[in-house]
Amino acid sequence: MTEIRSIGILGGGQLGRMLSVAASRLGLRCHVYEPGAAPAGDVAHALTTAPYEDVAALRQFADSVDVITYEFENVPTSALDLLESIRPIRPNRHALAVSQDRLTEKTFLNGIGLLTAPFADVPDQADLDAAIDRIGRPAILKTRRMGYDGKGQVRIEDGGGPVEWPGAPSVLEGFVDFSAEISVIVARGADGRVAAFDPGLNVHRGGILRTTTVPCGLPAGLTTDAVLIAGRIVNALDYVGVMGVELFVTGAGLIVNEIAPRVHNSGHWTQAGCAVDQFEQHIRAIAGLTLGDGRRHVDVVMENLIGDEIDRVPELLAMPGAQLHLYGKGAARPGRKMGHVNLIAP
Repeated sequence: MTEIRSIGILGGGQLGRMLSVAASRLGLRCHVYEPGAAPAGDVAHALTTAPYEDVAALRQFADSVDVITYEFENVPTSALDLLESIRPIRPNRHALAVSQDRLTEKTFLNGIGLLTAPFADVPDQADLDAAIDRIGRPAILKTRRMGYDGKGQVRIEDGGGPVEWPGAPSVLEGFVDFSAEISVIVARGADGRVAAFDPGLNVHRGGILRTTTVPCGLPAGLTTDAVLIAGRIVNALDYVGVMGVELFVTGAGLIVNEIAPRVHNSGHWTQAGCAVDQFEQHIRAIAGLTLGDGRRHVDVVMENLIGDEIDRVPELLAMPGAQLHLYGKGAARPGRKMGHVNLIAP
């Protein structure tokens, strides 16, 4: 494998920012490509601010790096086609294609023998009633592409009534009666080695992750199963890099909610809990380096700072055992992730 010295990152948000910091500790440089405001640009070696349709900017970006990764899934296919003709993209395009489309993702997961919520393809509003008859109520209608933090989702309640169409081809997911949601941050190296961090217990409000707690407090057999499921997914995709795998805990076992082919919000606790966090692990994997030691050495609660919760910074700075991460974003808005804090307990 060619020695990697410079890493290109598509997307300049907080994940790109923390990836750049992790790469710098390993003596690697990051070049961020972002069409809009880029908090990652404050810490990266180089920043290109240009639309994904700018062919000349994309070529110059690709020529300046040795490998390309991404901090979010929704990069236009045309841009990826051009970039991949110049430099390798890790994780691979197949993993990206699977995760970009909720229908493709669930079909893939079922195809490798993993459980998901029951689902139905709803390509158009005219197909919705038949899908509801098949899946039943309550259910959640989600756009097949785009959408995160609860966006692009419509809850269909029991008892009938009109359903707001989200305006794009969608998938209808049946209701899952779960007792908890956990996530596994798993890494797979270029050599095929798989390493996972301890599963974390997630709490969402309004579709946005609020806290992740590690250890998750669930039985060892169940957490082992969760790690094995995550390993099965990255192996099936011939994956290189870090992935977030969200799972529901149910009476029938673990059900995969969704996968994210990148570092993940629910893995931020690793910055305080492990010698090698999820960001360094991702950089190691895509650069062809040996995966690091991700064993947890403390208990951690990660809490997102959403919107005007950024006003808590003075309080958090004075709190014993608090590790604060601020993203360098502009104005606080409702639902906007401004930072997070890792609360550490030995």
